[in-house]
Amino acid sequence: MASWSDFAAAEPMLAAGIRALLQQYGPGMGYLATVRPDGGPRVHPVSPVFTDEGLYCFIVDSPKRRDLERDGRYALHSYPPEDNDDEAALTGRAIPVSDPLTIAHLAGALHASPDVDWRLFELTVETAMLRHHGPAGALPLAATPFAPAFAQTWQAPRKLRRTLAVAS
Repeated sequence: MASWSDFAAAEPMLAAGIRALLQQYGPGMGYLATVRPDGGPRVHPVSPVFTDEGLYCFIVDSPKRRDLERDGRYALHSYPPEDNDDEAALTGRAIPVSDPLTIAHLAGALHASPDVDWRLFELTVETAMLRHHGPAGALPLAATPFAPAFAQTWQAPRKLRRTLAVAS
């Protein structure tokens, strides 16, 4: 797995497209999938935070946070745009942030209330996908000219995935 900044350095155009879809409504917005204790998926909306150093998410005390504390695997998917069916998705591991300077900086910049029981996670990137469906959308309509979907994907190099897995 890679940090967001490592991924963005390796694939700047793909990272920019994913970030644009996740921030299309201003602040970051997406669906975060976690793994429940029984192995099933749990999906909730979240507000991911992009910085030059990484991709982060504040998670309040909830089943979703307990999922991440127990099993850090996640998938993050963009909201659909209003005018097409383009989509962006990331998978990786959510790692609790313990550095007090990083926590203080992001909490201050984003006005995270000290009265709320939240925890900051860094979202590392194992895979990334950006898919453009074209003007016809995911399911072409007879009256609309069909343009084939175009997808860009990326996977963290095996060596980097092993290094980060050992460190976490």
